[in-house]
Amino acid sequence: MIVFDVVLVAFVVCLIGAAMSVRVVRQFERGVVFRFGRVRPEIRQPGLVLLVPIADRLQKVNMQIITMPVPAQDGITRDNVTVDVAPG
Repeated sequence: MIVFDVVLVAFVVCLIGAAMSVRVVRQFERGVVFRFGRVRPEIRQPGLVLLVPIADRLQKVNMQIITMPVPAQDGITRDNVTVDVAPG
């Protein structure tokens, strides 16, 4: 009976470790893996990513384009003509 309990506890610990080591990187993200604080050379592409449970840490980087409002600007050309530049 004790052997069954030990095997059950070991199985549960392995299952929890496996669940902690799987991450999902979405289509518009890329993953940077840090192993003990140092950057790993390969960038993780979209999909499932497997990590070493205690050693690795995954940082997701959003690759979407973020637009920001730009105010209209006035300018003067070389021949002293005033022009208005409006975003859009």
